[in-house]
Amino acid sequence: MPKVCWKWIVPAALLLASGAALARAQYEHLPELSQIEPLPETQAPETQSYAAYPEQGYFDYDSWMTGSAGPTAIKPDWDWQLLPDGVIYQTYLANTKESRMGTQIVNVEGDGALWDSTLGGHIGLVRYGTCDGFWPQGFQFGMEGSAQVRLDPDEQLDVRSVDFRVGAPFTYGYGRHRVKLGYYHLCSHLGDEFLINNPGYPRLNFVRDTVLFGYSFYATDNLRLYAEGGWAFYNNVSEPWEFQCGFDWAPARPTGIRGAPFFAMNAHSREELDFSGNFTAQAGWAWRGDRTSHLFRMGVHYFNGYSTQYSFFRNVEKQIGAGVWYDY
Repeated sequence: MPKVCWKWIVPAALLLASGAALARAQYEHLPELSQIEPLPETQAPETQSYAAYPEQGYFDYDSWMTGSAGPTAIKPDWDWQLLPDGVIYQTYLANTKESRMGTQIVNVEGDGALWDSTLGGHIGLVRYGTCDGFWPQGFQFGMEGSAQVRLDPDEQLDVRSVDFRVGAPFTYGYGRHRVKLGYYHLCSHLGDEFLINNPGYPRLNFVRDTVLFGYSFYATDNLRLYAEGGWAFYNNVSEPWEFQCGFDWAPARPTGIRGAPFFAMNAHSREELDFSGNFTAQAGWAWRGDRTSHLFRMGVHYFNGYSTQYSFFRNVEKQIGAGVWYDY
């Protein structure tokens, strides 16, 4: 039988008994639950300021990429879309040969009142990019087309001339940058009434089949700078090269019913005019849609240079007037 070491068992038993007695005495002196004062309320973690949290040890690139909106934002969620909302490369506001819906009444020095209108539009067909209708990014293929007609109010609104344009732009947008590579066909025709009233006027078969390259840069959300060059691989009367540049200052986000001011300038030069051309300026008030990026404008119009109607491409015109325009 093993030998018991009593010199350790007896002190250990006495120590356990004294501990139990001390615990019972402390428990008997605890206050009732009703007498316990509640702890002061602390701010919920979700409402605490950012300063209460320890500083992150990394840079959250995904949050930074998706945390803003506008033409300068970079959106990584790209996908295929058929007939997407919005266009990646928007029309130049002060260029009178762009496809849009618009009309202006102008007074031409030495010719009287004229009524110039553009009936057309610009849409996207397919896009690989973001679903943002206001500032889409990615690759997009689209179509544009318009009839650009001039009426003569002093001759019972006779059709003086009309230019037809149809094109297929391929565009790319990322961050502040927009690039366009495209094609357009343009042909110009005199009106029947004009030819009847001016039987000796030479009829010109003005035609351009043009490959173009354009680049625009958003210095701010509202300010865009751009430049574009075009080369006609088939031309009649016209010559191959044309260049244009300018800027648009217009509201980039929904304006509501109040609207916002806009201002735009465009300079356009063509080889058949020895690289002279025309200058256009427009200013007024604009409204950007709440659900689409479409822009409706109304304001004053100024033009100085060779005619916007290419059947009269060698006629110099100075136009002052007012108009309304709807850009897609």
